Amino acid sequence: MSVLEEMRIRSLGVIDDAVVELSPGFTAVTGETGAGKTMVVTSLGLLLGGRADPALVRIGAKSAVVEGRIRVSAAAPAALRAEEAGAELDEGTLLISRTVSAEGRSRAHLGGRSVPVGMLSELADELVAVHGQTDQQGLLRPARQREALDRYAGDAVTGPHAKYAAAYRRLRAVAAELDELTTRARERAQEADLLRFGLDEIAAVEPRPGEDAELAAEAERLGHAEALASAASVAHAALAGNPEDPEAVDATTLVAGAGRALDAVRAHDPALAALADRMGEISILLGDVAGELAGYADNLDADPLRLAAVEERRAALTQLTRKYGADIAAVLAWAEQGATRLTDLDGDDDRIGELITERDALRGELSEFAQALTDARTEAAARFAEAVTEELASLAMPHARVSFAVRQTDDPDGVEVGGRPVAYGPHGADEVELLLAPHPGAPPRPIAKGASGGELSRVMLAVEVVFAGTDPVPTYLFDEVDAGVGGKAAVEIGRRLAKLAKSAQVVVVTHLPQVAAFADRQLLVEKTDDGSVTRSGVTVLEGEDRVRELSRMLAGQEDSETARAHAEELLATARADV
Repeated sequence: MSVLEEMRIRSLGVIDDAVVELSPGFTAVTGETGAGKTMVVTSLGLLLGGRADPALVRIGAKSAVVEGRIRVSAAAPAALRAEEAGAELDEGTLLISRTVSAEGRSRAHLGGRSVPVGMLSELADELVAVHGQTDQQGLLRPARQREALDRYAGDAVTGPHAKYAAAYRRLRAVAAELDELTTRARERAQEADLLRFGLDEIAAVEPRPGEDAELAAEAERLGHAEALASAASVAHAALAGNPEDPEAVDATTLVAGAGRALDAVRAHDPALAALADRMGEISILLGDVAGELAGYADNLDADPLRLAAVEERRAALTQLTRKYGADIAAVLAWAEQGATRLTDLDGDDDRIGELITERDALRGELSEFAQALTDARTEAAARFAEAVTEELASLAMPHARVSFAVRQTDDPDGVEVGGRPVAYGPHGADEVELLLAPHPGAPPRPIAKGASGGELSRVMLAVEVVFAGTDPVPTYLFDEVDAGVGGKAAVEIGRRLAKLAKSAQVVVVTHLPQVAAFADRQLLVEKTDDGSVTRSGVTVLEGEDRVRELSRMLAGQEDSETARAHAEELLATARADV
């Protein structure tokens, strides 16, 4: 079993620097009002991922620090989760620390490793159940009451709830998509019309990839056909000669003459032979270029009709590039994407039909799972109410009766449960409410309306004791669970907490001596003269010191003989009962 062994608290509220040593069993924390008892609860809340309030930092301090040492089995889920986060266990001890700065920044460490504060919250569910005045108020909310019932029911509710939740999420997604498709029908029709127009316009032109670049080059050539032909003719005459001027000297003749001159003497010098070879290559290259120039001039199309046709085609392509892309490649890409999108839009009607079919099927499944949840909760509610009622009898409420109302609200658009359409939500169709009849003849009423502060404290304790038998946690921390209670009821609460402590560690912040007397260990929180709590301000009470504190709690006079006698009687009763 996991045990919270120690907490060190520094600069938190009225506490300057104090160490709270805890032990297995039942520990009561007592002290004068305002002495800082509640800071014990606040400190543990911080260790377990609670909200960091910079107002808690002691005035004049830069930060508040809470450190805790928890002994935990290496095989416990909390230990395994901590090791996954990189924390180290020191001989079965898990060290946790939380720092809150005066500026509001918060840091957490687990087993020597810095971790997100959320990690501490995850461990809290496995390690400690904290209950205070705010938890009592939380129990008044129907949602918390449903959570309590589901927790008690265990697998009987967990299984159907998982199936229901999966179907519910899918139904929400299907309904959202269906709503989008149906409400945007006009917009989709307009988009489809625009796509069809564009695709038809592109199809009418039938552009080819790269056609715009090819036509631009051809238009450039046709527009300068005369200049190109003239330049080719002049160049050809310079290379191969001009038939109309037989005496003109051309490059081919000159190069051929130079080659012959070199060939005549090439045998006498290898260097000159190499130059002769290069001259031959030049002669061949000149001949090739001259031939291509002649062919270019002959094949050059200067037809103005062809130029007009090219410009007309280019104009048609330009109309497309103005609307659908920077060039023909982009236009063709738009057409491909547009065709795909149009297919999707044209298929929306079919999709709507599919979604309606799936929605109806999911609603049928949801009705089945919601009915299973209702049945499981109804069965568990009877057992839970009976168990809590038995616990209340042990808490000086022998005639009180607890029951659960598991009901649904009619909704024509809901799912069918119990043969009628009812409203539903993420957790089913049930509205769960805890009812209390405090005495015979009293009608069951919601505990928010029918329970006094003392009764509510005992109902909450009874609920937690019932949980301890079905879903226990290692440590329970109660802050003022005895609020509004006195006399015999207080004795019974102390007796019940002592019984709970036989299977778990129980820490109770209390102002009632009847409760503190049943504790295995009693801690006293005291302020110093300057109003702070230091190391010496948290002490373990034993023997005479414990009697004096119980006397103070009883009568406000620790030296009163009557109060002392009563305190000793309380301790004797508690020891005999245990």
